Amino acid sequence: MNQTERREYLLRALLAERQQYREMAIPADEYGQRRLLRSLMNVRMPGKIGEDFLNVQDEYLKEAIREKGVTDYTALKPVEPGLYLWQGDITTLKCGAIVNAANSGMTGCYQPCHSCIDNCIHTYAGVQLRNTCADMMKKQGFDEPTGGAKITPAYNLPCEYVIHTVGPIVSGRLNETHKKQLASCYRSCLEIAEENGVGSIAFCCISTGVFGFPKREAARIAVRTVKEFREKTGSKIEVIFNVFGDEDYEIYRELFR
Repeated sequence: MNQTERREYLLRALLAERQQYREMAIPADEYGQRRLLRSLMNVRMPGKIGEDFLNVQDEYLKEAIREKGVTDYTALKPVEPGLYLWQGDITTLKCGAIVNAANSGMTGCYQPCHSCIDNCIHTYAGVQLRNTCADMMKKQGFDEPTGGAKITPAYNLPCEYVIHTVGPIVSGRLNETHKKQLASCYRSCLEIAEENGVGSIAFCCISTGVFGFPKREAARIAVRTVKEFREKTGSKIEVIFNVFGDEDYEIYRELFR
């Protein structure tokens, strides 16, 4: 199969899963097909799916990521020993683990084609990630607390693991509890990475999107917490601070001057 054939196969399979979608027409253009496929993957509830589907999906997603271009973190220049700053799409980064800014349900974003990192990571990892997260949370029996973290395989992403953490929601004025919770996110991710022998970890900008944490203060907490963890524990884990927008890049670059 080529990419078009894979995409159409996946669309037919996902549309057939739900009665209300079975009469929906598949768009003729590539852009429309890609958006519909992502939307169907985003809204799909956790549940069993056939091996044939997974095989085609895996081939499709790996090729899609290859087309976007994979960056190996070892090719980056450190801003300080063991610390890196990289602007780019975290779903294309090859490293030990990437961090997902998750919600307390921990099974991903269900809003079709939403631009949040949770949505992007689940989209390109594949439906296995949501199923794994759902099984993990069912065993836990309660929502993930703010500041906690869980680790899962990365499936079709070029990294080895995804570490999911729940950042604080700042709906009003920033307070000390918010700051402590954000620092806990970074420590929890580093601790679980160490426990699982992960040699490198890429942090997104946790809580600075729809969760409302002020970007500059969040970056200061991120850098300080990572440095303190490495100094206090003697950890050799290499840390990549991943940003997507220019504003975040400038904030982090100032912190490393």
